[in-house]
Amino acid sequence: RVGVNTSVSWPTGVAAAKNDGVAAIVGQTPGAIGYVELIYALQTKIPFAAVQNAAGEFVTASLEAVTAAAAGTNMPDDFRVSITNAPGKDAYPISSFTWILLYERSQDKARSATMVDFMRWALTDGQKLAPQLHYAPLPQPVVEKEMTKLGRVQ
Repeated sequence: RVGVNTSVSWPTGVAAAKNDGVAAIVGQTPGAIGYVELIYALQTKIPFAAVQNAAGEFVTASLEAVTAAAAGTNMPDDFRVSITNAPGKDAYPISSFTWILLYERSQDKARSATMVDFMRWALTDGQKLAPQLHYAPLPQPVVEKEMTKLGRVQ
């Protein structure tokens, strides 16, 4: 009933915009629960609870638990996959990828080459920097599949 979108119509509760808005309302409401991005919770040191995953385990949000969610999902060739409630005892159930869309055949070859260079860096050396920026590194099989597809971008 709630649906899938960047903003959904919850049957009850109070809506708030962005991480700081949700955190403010939850902080002012006794017994309230809310959802903010992991990076925001880590940066602001907001307390959070463990959530039961598909394997029946209660998992606390962490970079490792998000990577486990990504690793537990079979990535299709078109990358259309959700890692929400992914299988695996260590998988955090409220996880998602961040998406970047690139044209395979761009009108602007110089811009396309720049994006390909950046994405190659992000998928290789850049992965080493992800944890210190509070982002979960991608599992190697996902990186390999993305590098293969990146080779098709012109």
